Amino acid sequence: MRVFVSSYSGVLLVLAIVALLVLPVSADAEPDPMTSAHDFEFVAIEGDRLPLAHFAGRPVLIVNTASHCGFTNQYAGLADIWAKYRDRGLVVLATPSNDFGGQEPGTEAEIKEFCEVNYGIDFPMTEKVHVKGADAHPFYKWAATRFGPLSKPRWNFHKYLISPDGDLVNWFSTVTPPTADKVVRAIEAQLADMPAR
Repeated sequence: MRVFVSSYSGVLLVLAIVALLVLPVSADAEPDPMTSAHDFEFVAIEGDRLPLAHFAGRPVLIVNTASHCGFTNQYAGLADIWAKYRDRGLVVLATPSNDFGGQEPGTEAEIKEFCEVNYGIDFPMTEKVHVKGADAHPFYKWAATRFGPLSKPRWNFHKYLISPDGDLVNWFSTVTPPTADKVVRAIEAQLADMPAR
């Protein structure tokens, strides 16, 4: 039996049918279960488990940091934001990384001491992590898919804002200080509907 296809759209239809018949279909296929920031876990700089689910119900500003960077003074701004909004529920979480310029070469103990002595940092910090490439921490791989390639960290002190329910709601590049108006507005928008603490 000969089948004549009279139009280009007919050819496409035949190809689509053949593809459906030939390609394997998995009934077990499931969506990626990592749909919320709360699905990810870090290790705290002190060595304990640090699941982001621990911060459920609170907005989180996650920042990849470095101790020997031209932007290291942003630690002061992060400390200011933390002091201003922590009682309303904000969490600032630093994720030290040596990925850019080798500017975080120290051990976790050295990083912690540097931050405490020089900036009075007492907000949570993680152990050193990779934030780019194949070895990036799973949170950073997930975050990079949310707003496209421009939202990936390109240097130290890149900022991600997570909503109280675990959605990635905004990002801010290295050159945007944590005290910039647009960062503050974004944080306040996440805090606006939260009950007083």
